[in-house]
Amino acid sequence: MTVHHILGAGVMGLCTAVELAGRGAAVMLHDPAGLPGPHHCSWWAGGMLAPFCESETAEAIVGTEGRRAADWWQTQGALVTRAGTLVVAPGRDRAELDRFARRTRGHVWLTGAEATALEPLLEGRFPRALFFEEEAHLNPRQALAALVTRAQALGVGFTTDPAPPGPVVDCRGLAARDLLPDLRGVKGEMLLLQAPGLHLSRPVRFLHPRIPLYIVPRGPGLFMIGATMIESAERGRASVRSLLELLTAAYALHPAFGEAEVVEIGHDARPAFPDNTPALRQLPGRLCLNGLYRHGYLMAPWLARRAADLLTPDLPTTHLPTGETA
Repeated sequence: MTVHHILGAGVMGLCTAVELAGRGAAVMLHDPAGLPGPHHCSWWAGGMLAPFCESETAEAIVGTEGRRAADWWQTQGALVTRAGTLVVAPGRDRAELDRFARRTRGHVWLTGAEATALEPLLEGRFPRALFFEEEAHLNPRQALAALVTRAQALGVGFTTDPAPPGPVVDCRGLAARDLLPDLRGVKGEMLLLQAPGLHLSRPVRFLHPRIPLYIVPRGPGLFMIGATMIESAERGRASVRSLLELLTAAYALHPAFGEAEVVEIGHDARPAFPDNTPALRQLPGRLCLNGLYRHGYLMAPWLARRAADLLTPDLPTTHLPTGETA
């Protein structure tokens, strides 16, 4: 049996390994850093499965194919919370909320009272809101662990050794710039805050004038605050400016976050192509899945299915969207 060798054990590599192995293929996953952890960009993600919100600036394929992501993740054992997304803006920035509504779909307008019924923490703070009921979220670290468990159950091998000579599936993220010259880094910084007594049931996107902020609940009193988007491949540090902007925006959402404990600061660089759309590219002896940008958990399952369609000739294949190569 042909063994499919996958390079990279981040979210893209793991999704591809599980998709291939689930179809009966033999798979070996290679990553010199080992299993998923802080060394992978996907470790620091927000985990929002928000195809409607992301379509504000993304290509149409992100909105259409991303709608299937929540079901895929749930099938793989990830804990998916289907509570929607709430989008708010300060009263003085009501035009930003109107603009967001015009550029997206799948939402309903809420009054301040209706928004408070969904999230009591926001009582009296916003006169109106947008609610995207069909969206979902997950904890990326739990989801990665679930993929590892699923892959192992399907017989996927894991190794830190290099792949042997021959065809490979390249899911190395930003490290693949040696072969994909148009791949660039978009730096992201995030915070994990512990705020006992505060509660949110779903991600809240705050259209702050300085930096659009999202807050994702990660457990009782635990919140992920993100994320900056800086055109840089730098991965090694978070800047004071970025942390100040994130904390200021969180405080503007609710002053109670001013008393929260900062328990973690994260930073890495997302791989992105010029149009910020994930893509599958075929090079001699190498199938490259890359450019997830800020859509990792939303779009990795779609790219993985595309790759599996191409690599398993005994199963029906699908056509790639216009502009991609296979």
